[in-house]
Amino acid sequence: MAAKVLVSHTCKLEPAQAVALRKYLEEHQFEFREVPYAEFAASSGQVNAVFYTSGKLVVQGKGTREFIEFVLEPQILQEARLGYETVLNPEMLLPRIGVDESGKGDFFGPLCIAGVYVNETIVKGWAETDIRDSKTISSDKKIAELARQIRETPGCVVSVVSIGNEAYNRLYGKMLSVNKLLAWGHARVIENLMGQQHRMFPPPVRAISDQFASDKAVITKALMGMGRQIEMVQRHKAESDAAVAAASILARDEFVSRLKKLEAQHAMKLPKGASAAVDAAAKEFVEKLGADRLGTVAKMHFRTSFRAQGLPEPERKPFQYRRSAPAAKTKDHD
Repeated sequence: MAAKVLVSHTCKLEPAQAVALRKYLEEHQFEFREVPYAEFAASSGQVNAVFYTSGKLVVQGKGTREFIEFVLEPQILQEARLGYETVLNPEMLLPRIGVDESGKGDFFGPLCIAGVYVNETIVKGWAETDIRDSKTISSDKKIAELARQIRETPGCVVSVVSIGNEAYNRLYGKMLSVNKLLAWGHARVIENLMGQQHRMFPPPVRAISDQFASDKAVITKALMGMGRQIEMVQRHKAESDAAVAAASILARDEFVSRLKKLEAQHAMKLPKGASAAVDAAAKEFVEKLGADRLGTVAKMHFRTSFRAQGLPEPERKPFQYRRSAPAAKTKDHD
């Protein structure tokens, strides 16, 4: 697989670093412009830099690599990471499974969970590609291209589990918890991949996923026979790991593909997410096709489903802080 030129880079800046970057851009004749939710945005030649109010910096363009190596890292961040990531963090090269989901926050469409096995060769081969957290990629076409690239990577083993809306609603009715449902889906994907260990060289030593529940034991308890043979690691912002980022892309691609099929099947637009547009589409669906069919395309525990059917919304439960228990290492499980 031929390496691609680095054309996009995202990182966090401290306030002082943002000030230093803006000063550099001003002194080097970058052209500034207004961008929604951005503190500043500027471009010059082959580099476009946008610093958002959230503290996130996005650098894009054909000159991204040079800008990072000769400006951002030495002058602003004052550290050298690009090209040295695996030296600074050898764990990035360990054989592992990354797991992530898509559709959890979408009223319409299924819940899709994907798992991806990577090893040292795969991680190094992806170093200059655009494989990253799918939430930073707005183009469905780009997601599809990257998903195909991941699937075609030699040595990469993948598994995708899609929980259609009717099955999702049945499972939620039994579990009464999105986190338990997610844990089951993650465990199923890991088990599917562990069943293909004969295709993995070397075999994985751990599985990594985002920490979606306050209690890490939710997913470790859901692990099945083979999944308990390796360490389960859960952490916030796990999508920064190459394996999890690849899984997020495959899960999003599956979700988008299945949502489009639902739209074609019912001859109407089913917007992503949860918004006023989604509320309007839900009401339109009920008016055209009936409330009894809403569960074939939507997650019925969302408040949107109650509004669409003209039903009173359930009371909101007050938030209760729960201290998470120490994570159990599944490889030590009896």
